[in-house]
Amino acid sequence: MREVVLDTETTGIEVREGHRIIEIGCVELLDRRLTGRHFHVYINPQREVDEGAFAVHGISDEFLTDKPLFADVVDDFMQFVNGARLVIHNAAFDVGFLNAELSRLNAGHGEMADYCGVVDTLLMAREKHPGQRNSLDALCKRYGVDNSQRDLHGALLDAEILADVYLIMTGGQTALSLAGQGAEQDSDGDGIGIIRRLDPETRPRLKIIQASEEDLVAHAERLAAIEKTAGFALWNGAPAD
Repeated sequence: MREVVLDTETTGIEVREGHRIIEIGCVELLDRRLTGRHFHVYINPQREVDEGAFAVHGISDEFLTDKPLFADVVDDFMQFVNGARLVIHNAAFDVGFLNAELSRLNAGHGEMADYCGVVDTLLMAREKHPGQRNSLDALCKRYGVDNSQRDLHGALLDAEILADVYLIMTGGQTALSLAGQGAEQDSDGDGIGIIRRLDPETRPRLKIIQASEEDLVAHAERLAAIEKTAGFALWNGAPAD
């Protein structure tokens, strides 16, 4: 199963007010493993970034002036996500902006739903944790995902963090590989970037501590006390009728 974890940054909150995408970051999962393939691009939105949005992601108008237009990157982007299931936190926001960008092209690209399925991790988190905060930062804290590098929002970093959260939230994180392996790196920060992951071969190995004879005796005594209080113990078989 191929999934693409996706995040965007924009010039503002409301797509209906003409706000545009300025950054797209995606990481690929294949059978719940990070493959090292990813898509990352900054985009010239042809409009100013709102003050409030700049405070969130720190991407300035000056930085974006020499970046490609969405029309220049759309084919590569659609090729990367085509046929995958997108994993997005608050999918309505990102998909709404992507559909708006596609509609501006007037090139028959259709909508994201024509290319991909979508999983919304915000809705998933609200079902699993009703009445609690379910922002990406809150989920990182809840699931023990390191987001210490997230001083500002960034599409590629947020996609990587969301991949970790998603894997844990849906059944446990499995054998993450070093995402830089086989990936391209763009020297001017204008396209593909490398995600630093922990190589399974270099992870610290957990120390195995065997129980001592004293531990085993104490354990047996504790089980005997529980059995005496309860009248029976499941670890010794079902109680007699």
